[in-house]
Amino acid sequence: MIGNRGHVVVIGAGIGGLSAAIRLAARGFRVTLVEKLDRPGGKMGEVRADGFRWDTGPSVLTMRHVYERLFRAAGRDLSDYLDLLPLDPITRYFWRDGATIDAVADEEAMCENIRRAFGPRDVDGYRRFMRYARRLHDVVGNPFLYRHKPGWRDLISLPLTDVLKIDALRTMHQAVSAHFKDPHLVQLFDRFATYNGSSPYRAPATLNVIAHVEMAQGAWYPRGGIFRLARAWERLATELGVEIRYAEPAQEICVQGGAAAGVRLANGAVIHADAVVCNVDYTWARQTLLPGSARADRLEPSCSGFVLMLGVRGVHPELAHHNIFFTGDYRREFDDIFDRRVAPRDPTLYLCITSKTDPEHAPAGHENWFVLVNAPFLSPNFDWSSEADRYAQHIRGLLIANLGRAIPLAEPQAMVQVERRFTPLDLQMAYGGHRGAIYGFSSNTRTTAFMRPGNRDRDIARLYYAGGSVHPGGGVPLVTLSGLAAAECLAQDLQP
Repeated sequence: MIGNRGHVVVIGAGIGGLSAAIRLAARGFRVTLVEKLDRPGGKMGEVRADGFRWDTGPSVLTMRHVYERLFRAAGRDLSDYLDLLPLDPITRYFWRDGATIDAVADEEAMCENIRRAFGPRDVDGYRRFMRYARRLHDVVGNPFLYRHKPGWRDLISLPLTDVLKIDALRTMHQAVSAHFKDPHLVQLFDRFATYNGSSPYRAPATLNVIAHVEMAQGAWYPRGGIFRLARAWERLATELGVEIRYAEPAQEICVQGGAAAGVRLANGAVIHADAVVCNVDYTWARQTLLPGSARADRLEPSCSGFVLMLGVRGVHPELAHHNIFFTGDYRREFDDIFDRRVAPRDPTLYLCITSKTDPEHAPAGHENWFVLVNAPFLSPNFDWSSEADRYAQHIRGLLIANLGRAIPLAEPQAMVQVERRFTPLDLQMAYGGHRGAIYGFSSNTRTTAFMRPGNRDRDIARLYYAGGSVHPGGGVPLVTLSGLAAAECLAQDLQP
């Protein structure tokens, strides 16, 4: 399908850029997509080594209806491209006092899990919290998530009762603590702040909507790995006539008469266009692709991450596809990340094992462990170039110690057969993420959650943005929505 409504260049074949390209091609635009890597997906990649396979970026999918909407708008059925498996449990949680619980999407089953793990006193609190999270979704969904960034007129037009329901004056932690008495459950639901790189002790309670998205709507895993999603988006874009040019990095967004007019590549070639969609980190784009533009780093970056990809000997039935080993001092972990800006010495450990669902991701009798630790964005306070080896050794020891409290381990020091790692410095170098931030900007004040850059450039006509650093935020479903929002803005502006 080759469009005749105009030519659009999309910079970056991450999920936001691919989603925008798909939507625009389906609406009749001719689309050229340029990407500096040799593959689609951006941070959504994969690593293979010695018979092991790991996804390198996102590890869980929520809001399935967003992806179905994208494919349906292109006249396709998502199930023809991906086999999405519901995760049950979604996540298995471990605490150092021996407590553990499986988080599941079925409310009655979750209530029973809470009763067994922590007694009956918080069962009603869970029901109230989920009703509260659903109300948040109902209020913020249409004006904030499922469309381009609302303006002040849009916000002023909201009914006062809806404004109050947004719950932006409390922090996530304050709202969670108002619903649960048991500190284990408070910590569990505080964790959802990390889904957009923020602290539950600072982010507005509005972000408790994430609990509804995961715990009520469910979580999914594409058979074969999360990277299959990037390949599915690539396949659909190609079928619609999108020209994808890998290993061709953009060097400059060309601006003529105050409007985007194309893209200059690193090899000097210029691709002329009627509009440009930029799917790279917003701050990096303003600083490197738009020479002379104002700096765009006034908002606090989100947290980054330190990753270990471990090929491990043995099969451990006590572990699930997704596992969380909580720190004993959650507040200190976030103080380390956002105040002291140092890698936390005693962090919460996230452990994803896709070989639980896809056994071919590890040799027989082995598992592929993806270990993620939340880390500070890059600053002079912590030098990853000199500290990465020591920190990796520290995290391996911490992982073994946490596992040893929960499950029997045979020869733990000899478990790891293969190791690969990824630091915040690697994130910045590989993907252009400003200061190594995973999600662009944090939501650590009452206002910054609503101040992400919009999908239209405010100064340059016909320039649009998609990705986790712009509206509506980070995470695969929101990045997909950002691509759709950028495409919608562009289509409105280029109406004949």
